[in-house]
Amino acid sequence: MNIMKEIQRPTKSEQKTANASYVTLANALTQIHAGDTEIEIEETNDRIKIPYRALKLLGDVLKAMGEGKPISIVPLATEVTTQKAAEILGCSRPHLVRLLEEGQIEYVKVGKHRRIKFEDVIKYKEYKRQEQKQHLIDMMNADEDLGLYDS
Repeated sequence: MNIMKEIQRPTKSEQKTANASYVTLANALTQIHAGDTEIEIEETNDRIKIPYRALKLLGDVLKAMGEGKPISIVPLATEVTTQKAAEILGCSRPHLVRLLEEGQIEYVKVGKHRRIKFEDVIKYKEYKRQEQKQHLIDMMNADEDLGLYDS
């Protein structure tokens, strides 16, 4: 199973609904400051209590969906297999194992299997993205210094 295939961009209809819901929820959150909040599901008349932080997270999800961004929620303490981590990073499993063995990404061994914290995989991915961005900036600056760009 490819984790990135499970994450899909919201449809236009979902974006529209998310935008409208976000505005209403954001206004409600200004009046609520902590604790549990009771909400009602209109279709079933069920009332449920939701922690304030969960409502704030729902607001973040609705805002991102309204902007057309794909959403995935993963508990930070989640551990992933080497195969799943490789899929997230877009590299081969043997390359990922090399990164682990070199100490570039922390992991633990459970029996003979390596497990990596999801947050460590994402941290490494962001670190590499920033590193690539800096390399591009350095290359552009070098090209400018050599006069390869037209004025």
